[in-house]
Amino acid sequence: MNKNPLELAIRYGFLVLLGGLALFFSLYASGFASPRSAVFILQSVAITGILALGVTCTLVVGGFDLSIGSVATSALMLSAYSMVVLEQSAFVAVALCLVMGAVVGLINGFLIVKMRVPDLLATLGMMFLLIGLQRIPTQGNSIATGMSLGEGVVAEGTFSAAFLWLGRHRFDLFLDRLLPVPVVVFLLIALLIWLFLGYTRHGRLMYAIGSNERAAELVGTNVQRYKIVAYMISGMLASVGGILLAARLGRGDIASGNNLLLDSVAAALIGFAVLGAARPNAFGTAAGALFVGILLQGLTMMNAPYYMQDFVKGAVLVAALVFTFYLSSRRGGRRTA
Repeated sequence: MNKNPLELAIRYGFLVLLGGLALFFSLYASGFASPRSAVFILQSVAITGILALGVTCTLVVGGFDLSIGSVATSALMLSAYSMVVLEQSAFVAVALCLVMGAVVGLINGFLIVKMRVPDLLATLGMMFLLIGLQRIPTQGNSIATGMSLGEGVVAEGTFSAAFLWLGRHRFDLFLDRLLPVPVVVFLLIALLIWLFLGYTRHGRLMYAIGSNERAAELVGTNVQRYKIVAYMISGMLASVGGILLAARLGRGDIASGNNLLLDSVAAALIGFAVLGAARPNAFGTAAGALFVGILLQGLTMMNAPYYMQDFVKGAVLVAALVFTFYLSSRRGGRRTA
């Protein structure tokens, strides 16, 4: 059966736009189409993409996590503090961050599921709590080797080579040192979340909860457990993003995660428009992150003012959502008629 133009526009319009955008910048932005430029785009969106995949898991169960940016920054500071101040190994630093992310997700889930606090309010409160908490151990200062700890004490610990490898190593792929570790991690996590949500019983149950929580509960689904697990996944993925950012920077820079929340949410929501899904999905989120990366990299290479970037991201997000839900509603109206 042939699909009408509206169906084709809904299903493939975003991918056509993504390809057209890449073609435009390839023609008019010198050097945009080179392999290293392509990898740079992937590297620029890898961390926000990982966080966005966590947000996607909460969106699937009908929730929303506003604390991801602060969790990532907390992981950045915690990993730096554990190695530079406490002089722990890379393994201990990574383990502490993952546990911290899981605990924050557990608390978010408990507040939302057990205490009946609306998800936006619960995660917003957690965001502010973490923003304050991560500043307390160092009195708001960034963490680096040799920093003063007060009373003449100096931090003597260093970032281990194994930890820095996570953020700075590049694998050979056609060219020497082409593919950064964070890009590989992002692609692997995107693949795992896509398979989990789309092809496992647990993923389908999570979609059922987001679609109709009461109906899912009536057929025996443990709705509360799945919701809590979704927020724990979000917290742990946010911690992974913070770990990779700390490994890339080689210091605990408290201001480095300022844009993580907005960029991650934008990628997750733009993903609604991919392939006409009109729902959260891992493939759409990864494509949304890539779209934002291509757009910002192209604008930068064409010397567009930096202060226009947030406006452009907002405009793209609004356009994608209008495109998705307005056209989808028209499609539904035609089918009903």
